[in-house]
Amino acid sequence: MAASPHPVLRTAVLHGAITGALCIAWVLFLYLTDNNPYGPKRTLSDFFPPIAAVVSQILLRRYYANGPGLWKSVGVGLLTTLIGAGVAAVGLYTFARLADPGLIEQHLVEARQLLANAKALYLKQPNGAQQYAATLKGLAHTPAAFAQDEFAKKIIFGLLISIPGGVFLRK
Repeated sequence: MAASPHPVLRTAVLHGAITGALCIAWVLFLYLTDNNPYGPKRTLSDFFPPIAAVVSQILLRRYYANGPGLWKSVGVGLLTTLIGAGVAAVGLYTFARLADPGLIEQHLVEARQLLANAKALYLKQPNGAQQYAATLKGLAHTPAAFAQDEFAKKIIFGLLISIPGGVFLRK
């Protein structure tokens, strides 16, 4: 393969941007199919960044005859995750700002109902009442809160996979 300047950065930006776009497309798909774009089905896109991190680590290997090494391999996975999570969060924020505010209210009604149905399970646990109240209070209700939630979840899953993936795919 032809030599490429900054293969780690190029690979991470490409795969991170594609991953973020896929996450945005998933939210739009949910919206267009009359599903709750803020609900539990949205979390299925949380698996996109870890998959993209591993794919970017695999594809980075084509630039190095003896493997990219530990730091480049882990770095491309982390950077892919960071870019993908950032693009997804900005996309969800933009969607939430542009979409009907009633969607957020509808989501909150559904989320509160789901929590009310699970209240008995919370109360069986030690400090269950406090956990229930904290979960209820912690529900995202603004576009910024949804974006923070999106970014945090995607970063966590991406980090959990990209570090061990980089270790195994360094050579």
